[in-house]
Amino acid sequence: MVFMRFRPQLIASSLSRAPKPSRTLAPQPLAAAARRRSLTATLSFSSSSSMAGAAPSEEALRRALAERQAAVDAQAEAVRSLKASGAKVGVDAAVEALKALKIEAGAAARRLQAAVGSGGGAAREEMRQAVGNTLERKLFYIPSFKIYRGVAGLYDYGPPGCAVKSNVLAFWRQHFVLEENMLEVDCPCVTPEVVLKASGHVDKFTDLMVKDEKTGTCYRADHLLKDFCKDKLEKDLTLSPETAAEFKRVLAVLDDLSREELGAKIKEYGIVAPDTKNPLSAPYPFNLMFQTSIGPTGLSVGYMRPETAQGIFVNFKDLYYYNGQKLPFAAAQIGQAFRNEISPRQGLLRVREFTLAEIEHFVDPEDKSHPKFVDVADLEFLMFPRELQLSGESAKLTKLAEAVSKGTVNNETLGYFIGRVYLFLTRLGIDKSRLRFRQHLPNEMAHYAADCWDAEIECSYGWTECVGIADRSAYDLKAHSEKSGVPLVAHEKFSKPREVEKLVIVPSKKDLGLAFKGNQKMVVEALEAMSEKEAMDMKAALESNGETNFQVCTLGKEVVITKKMVSISMEKKLEHQRVFTPSVVEPSFGIGRIIYCLFEHSFYTRPSKSEEEQLNVFRFPPIVAPIKCTVFPLVKNQEFDDAAKVLDKELTAAGISHIIDTTGISIGRRYARTDEIGVPFAVTVDSATEVTIRERDSKQQVRVGIDEVASVVKELTEGQSTWTDISFKYPSHIGPQGDQE
Repeated sequence: MVFMRFRPQLIASSLSRAPKPSRTLAPQPLAAAARRRSLTATLSFSSSSSMAGAAPSEEALRRALAERQAAVDAQAEAVRSLKASGAKVGVDAAVEALKALKIEAGAAARRLQAAVGSGGGAAREEMRQAVGNTLERKLFYIPSFKIYRGVAGLYDYGPPGCAVKSNVLAFWRQHFVLEENMLEVDCPCVTPEVVLKASGHVDKFTDLMVKDEKTGTCYRADHLLKDFCKDKLEKDLTLSPETAAEFKRVLAVLDDLSREELGAKIKEYGIVAPDTKNPLSAPYPFNLMFQTSIGPTGLSVGYMRPETAQGIFVNFKDLYYYNGQKLPFAAAQIGQAFRNEISPRQGLLRVREFTLAEIEHFVDPEDKSHPKFVDVADLEFLMFPRELQLSGESAKLTKLAEAVSKGTVNNETLGYFIGRVYLFLTRLGIDKSRLRFRQHLPNEMAHYAADCWDAEIECSYGWTECVGIADRSAYDLKAHSEKSGVPLVAHEKFSKPREVEKLVIVPSKKDLGLAFKGNQKMVVEALEAMSEKEAMDMKAALESNGETNFQVCTLGKEVVITKKMVSISMEKKLEHQRVFTPSVVEPSFGIGRIIYCLFEHSFYTRPSKSEEEQLNVFRFPPIVAPIKCTVFPLVKNQEFDDAAKVLDKELTAAGISHIIDTTGISIGRRYARTDEIGVPFAVTVDSATEVTIRERDSKQQVRVGIDEVASVVKELTEGQSTWTDISFKYPSHIGPQGDQE
C-alpha cells in the first residue's frame, strides 16, 4: 500500500459510550462540579471543531485533552476526599463519574495521537521497512563492504539500482542539457586546496557537532535537536499547546539557528547522548571534506570535492569563449561528490559518497529575465516561502507566475528553473502532492545569495531536500578571479561608445601601510570593494570631518580612515564595452535522494489471487524502469522458445532492456516476480505469430503480432504512445492462465 499521511479525524464523543452513573448520587456540589467540568471540556472540543465539519486543530485537541485530564484529576481528588472522610453515600456515584471522565480523556488522547501522527509514524516505519527490505532483497542497493560489516554512509547499487540511476541521469541530460543547449563538462574529483580555499569550503564547509563527554562519540547537533522536538510532538500527549507551538517553531527555524542558539536549546531541553545518556559538549564546527595529498611528497594538499560546481566556475573563461562570448549560457556536470558526514543515517538520503548533477547558468546581473519563462509560468504547485515558515503556516498551492510577479521568487531565470525542476521530478514519478519548494530562511541563506529554494520531497523520513535552486549572484566567479588573478568576466560591446560616470577609488598604500602595517592589504581590499553609495558616503564624511570610521569585515572591526588615506571620485569616461562579472543561477540535484524518494513514491502492495499474501510492486514510469519488458514463453515448447529468441534479437536491436524468463513456474508467478522490480510490460509467447503484452499496474493485456512487439514497446517506453493508445489500437486479451499471483 502506498504511504499515506495520517490526518486527524473527528471521532464521535465518547459520552454516549460512557457507563451510566449509579442511581445513588454523589453529594450535589461534587456531582455538579464534575458535570460542569465534563461539559466545559466537551464544549471546548466541539467549538474548536465545528467549523464546516473540519477536523479540529492540533492545538484544540491538546487543549481538550488538558481540560479532560484536569477534570479527571479533580474528580479523583474528590473520590479520595470522600473515602478519607468515611462517607458511605455518594462514593459509588463519584467513582462511576471518574470512570466516565477517564474514558473521555482516553478518547481525547486517541484523537490527539492520530492528529500528531504517532499512528502515522508507525505506518511510515512499516512503509520504510517494506521498501527497504524489497530494495535490498532485489539488489537495488546494499551496504558497501557488507561482508566486513560495512561502513556507515556508503552503499553499492546492484543491477536494477544501476539501471534506475542510469535512466534517471539519461532523462536529466535530455530534460536539461539537451533541451536547454547546455555545455557539459567532466572535472576531476580531487581538487587542489587553493580552489576550495577561494570558494570558502576550507574555512566554512562545516556542520555543528557535539560529543558525548565521556565516550567521545560524535553527533550532529541539529539532528539531535530535530529528533527531540519531533519525538516530543509525536509521543508526548501531555504537552501544552504553547510548548507544542514552541517545538514546531524550533523545527521551522532549525536551519536558521546559530551555533550559540543551537547549544542553548540543547541545554534548555536537557538533550543528552542518545546511546549512553551522558552529557554533551557545546556545539562546534566540523569540516565535512575528505582531505588528501596530491603527489608523492604530500606537500600539495587536496580534497575530494564536496560538490561539482567549482570545476565549472574555474573553467568559465574557456566555456564563455567556446560559447561565442555570449550570455546567458549554462554549463552542466554529473559526477561523484564526497562529504565526511558526522553521523550518516537514513540510507541513501545521507551518505558520504554520492552523485550530484549540477547546472551553473551564467546570466547578466542587470537582466535576469528568461525568454522561456512563459513555458512554465502557469504551473501551480506547493510553495513554502519564508513568511509562511516563520508564521507557522503550511505550504500553499501557488502559480509560478504569481510568485515571480510578487517578488516571492527573485527573478524570472530562477523561477524558470524552479518550474523545470518541478516538471523533471513529476515526470520521473514523484507524487505532486508530496513535493514542495521551500525558500531558505535569512540565516540559512548565504550572505551573497539573492534567493534560494529547495525542492523537498516527502518520504517516510519526512520532508527531504533533494534539489537546491539558488541565485548565487556573482560571488563564485569573483572569488576565483581574486584568488587566481585571472579575470572571469563577460563583455557587452556597445554599437556606439558611451559616456559613463565611473566610481574611482584610489587607496594610498603608503599611508595605509604606515597606519595598519600587516593589515594594510585587508583594508585596501575592503576600500576597493565599496559600493558606489558607501564610497560617496565616505567621501562626504571625509570632506566634512577629515576622517571616518570604516568597518573591515575581514578584520572583524572598525578602523579610522583619514582623508589622505584614500581618494574617491566620479569620473566621466568613454567606454566601448561593458565588462562585468556574470551572476549564477545554480540548480543542484542530489541524485541518490531523488532515487530513494522515487522508490517510496512508486511502491505499493496488492493481494495475490489467494489473498493470503501481499505482493510488492514498484510502479516506475517506463522512462526510469530498470528493465522495460520481460519475455515469457507460456510453457516449455520449442516453438515458443524459438519465438522468444526472435523477440530477444529484435528488442536488443531496438535498444530495449529486457529479460527472457523460461523457468517452469506459472506465468502469474513470473508476472509477480518482475512486477516486484518495476518492469512495466510483460510479453507472453503463446504462439509463433502473435503474443500478448501485459501492462503492470492495470494488468490489462493486448494481442500484438510478433513482428510489432519491439516497435510497440519502444513507443511505450519512450513516451510516444500511452497504454491507453495501445489498448485502443490492439484487441484486448485475457490469457488462459490470467494473473496467478
